[in-house]
Amino acid sequence: MAELAEYIIKYKAARAGLELLGTIFAKDDFDAEEDAKTLKEAMKGFGTDEDAIIELITDRTSEERQQIAWKYKACYGESLVDDLKRELRGNLEDAVEAVMLPAPVYDAKTLRNAMRGAGTDEKTIIEIMCTRMNEEIEAIKMAYNIIYDRDLGEDLYNETSGDFKHLMLAIYACARDESDEVDEDKAKEDAQELLDAGEDRWGTDESTFNRILATRNFEQLKETFKQYKEIADCDIEESIRSETSGNLQEGYLAIVSRAKSCAEFFADRMYDSMKGAGTDDERLIRCIVTRSEIDMKSIRIAFFLKYGVGLKSFIEADCSGDYAKLLVALVKADED
Repeated sequence: MAELAEYIIKYKAARAGLELLGTIFAKDDFDAEEDAKTLKEAMKGFGTDEDAIIELITDRTSEERQQIAWKYKACYGESLVDDLKRELRGNLEDAVEAVMLPAPVYDAKTLRNAMRGAGTDEKTIIEIMCTRMNEEIEAIKMAYNIIYDRDLGEDLYNETSGDFKHLMLAIYACARDESDEVDEDKAKEDAQELLDAGEDRWGTDESTFNRILATRNFEQLKETFKQYKEIADCDIEESIRSETSGNLQEGYLAIVSRAKSCAEFFADRMYDSMKGAGTDDERLIRCIVTRSEIDMKSIRIAFFLKYGVGLKSFIEADCSGDYAKLLVALVKADED
């Protein structure tokens, strides 16, 4: 696990220069031992104090939660996550586990679940692989290998197919430029290549799409899509929908959406998980937990602007009980 910890540190360093718009921040008066004691008390005796658990873990960063878990183990000789899972049930149990796991471990477990057994959950694979930074993917690779003694790249190769497989492996290679530099001339050149590879030929040259979409930084891609619209007289999404299909199309569209507005991308995912009959709780939990320390404030704004309702209100209308309390506590919005 020492190697995984090193990758997590590198990931934190990569984000250190970014202006993050999350809702969870480190506490000046943080005391891991006192928090461990509070959680132990919340699970002692008959019944469980869910409110105390929710209030504490949604007001600590992921790094602080790991320190609490280590202190809990040292003080009580037990796994905090295991104890919480024994005390809780249903969606609340799943959400609390997601909150307590380090992000790379949670993503690694999610990817493994998406590829094990009959069938493959490509939508989940797309959501994770198409939105994570290089250092995040490197940490996920490490966690995946440590937890399962398996290679993530090999599993992606075996569980996906065709051009979609090639796209996932291109992203897995972590060759994306992560600067914010934009080269307008290069954007024009890439836009023309995309047009030549799609609309202007019989069939689609997916290798060109894969190369550009998997290696250019997101700001550069945004400019490329702008240039594409000027020369093609249509949005890149329109061309992707007409030239591709299935999982490959979904992957391309996810990258385009992520590049144009990361906040709107996740706002859409949250909305889709709650709209209509039934709730995709797994996706909802994943989106809220993984973005809470990064850009949840921006997502709340994007959600309200696009759907005309606050994210908090939408969650409360769709979810219930302590599960809803936890999600709302992570979103941290009195109202949008």
